[in-house]
Amino acid sequence: MSPDTGYRYLEPSALARVQNLAMVARGVVEGFISGLHASPYKGFSAEFAEHREYTAGDDPRHLDYRMLGRTDRLYVKQYEEETNMRVQILLDTSGSMGYQHDARLTKLEYGSYLTAVLAYLMTRQQDSVGLTTFDTQVNLDMPARSSPRHFNEMMRQLEQLGPSNRTDVAETLHRLANRFKRRGLIVLISDLYDEPDEVIRALHHFRHRRHEVILFHVLDKAELEFPFRDLVAFHDLETHERIQVDPAYCAEHYRREVKAFIEGYRRACAEGQIDYVLTDTTVPYDFMLSRYLATRSRP
Repeated sequence: MSPDTGYRYLEPSALARVQNLAMVARGVVEGFISGLHASPYKGFSAEFAEHREYTAGDDPRHLDYRMLGRTDRLYVKQYEEETNMRVQILLDTSGSMGYQHDARLTKLEYGSYLTAVLAYLMTRQQDSVGLTTFDTQVNLDMPARSSPRHFNEMMRQLEQLGPSNRTDVAETLHRLANRFKRRGLIVLISDLYDEPDEVIRALHHFRHRRHEVILFHVLDKAELEFPFRDLVAFHDLETHERIQVDPAYCAEHYRREVKAFIEGYRRACAEGQIDYVLTDTTVPYDFMLSRYLATRSRP
């Protein structure tokens, strides 16, 4: 697939660095979905699964002419064995994701770049990718598809995103886990600002339904290090409350709490066989993803 690099979140230089890892990514994907399908091979002899739009190079013998008559568009019948991995990217767009201190990007912008490059890699490998954005509710829900047109629409939707309301990560994830019936890979991109125990239970809900899960925990470097020295007023981006803080009295306590917050997620994810990846917005997203894929591919 040759991407339209005119999209904001598709940087040619980043893609050039990441796409060389396509084979590594393919190995990671196959490791994740081992056993998801009865056969790892593509074919047209299995049970019918869904339609997808015709693209150049598809065998015309598998066109659905009834769909052509009804819609005046070309669709190919896709069968269970032909269906590669189904990936659903869940992107948190709550107000806290709009935070930015000294970094070039907000957490939401960082997550959008990460979404774009993941979708590019997966689509390039003929996997089906969908995008769900949420705060206290689902705001965008694009089911997993593998066509270039679907990918381009996903990029257009990313460009329109902005941070919105309060967050309800756990409850939203529970609702989505109940909706996604077919097994696949769930990729969650969030700052996880919700009750950790509830979020972990929701992630286990996906595992209970036999999905594989990757969690990208995105924070601003200032949220990790608390670099403030002088008296500062903080503004809650979701509740709009303001509080004045003297860092001299709370910095160490804050850092201990953040460390415990992160370690709690890391430990719970390891126990639940969920891939946990912590990053901050000063780390180039393509470097972070390349490092993760390389680490994941090691025996």
